[in-house]
Amino acid sequence: MKKILCVFFVLLLSSLSFADAATWRVKVPDAKGGQRKATLTFDDTKKIVEVRTVKGDAVDIPYEQIDKCSYEYTKKHRITQGVLLAAVSPAAGIIVFFTKSRSHWLEFDYRDQEIPKVFVVRMDKREYLNILDALKAHTGKEAEILGNAKKK
Repeated sequence: MKKILCVFFVLLLSSLSFADAATWRVKVPDAKGGQRKATLTFDDTKKIVEVRTVKGDAVDIPYEQIDKCSYEYTKKHRITQGVLLAAVSPAAGIIVFFTKSRSHWLEFDYRDQEIPKVFVVRMDKREYLNILDALKAHTGKEAEILGNAKKK
């Protein structure tokens, strides 16, 4: 019986098409200056970019309404984390104090009922290249590289 169920689920999963949507974890700035966890989905069946926060708020951007996309990364010293860690382990705190963190940002410039709008997401450092590739593959638009990112 277990074998029959396993075969059934394998056949069911193999018949589903996962190529119509690509999803990644991102963060979205909120009104308080913090960041909320969200998912970024390129949905080819609906032809939209969907960004859905954990709370359920969603922003849908149709592919044809995207004017341009921009990519940039920012650097920031880890001063606060280094000082806090130095209280526990001075050697580790000094090391962290002199390191920098990078944040990778993707900005969508689009129109909603002919009103220009901008939406920004922060991408994970391990996924940003895949997201930029998916952006071009799904929407046909390549992200303009701004600032420090041109040097890489």
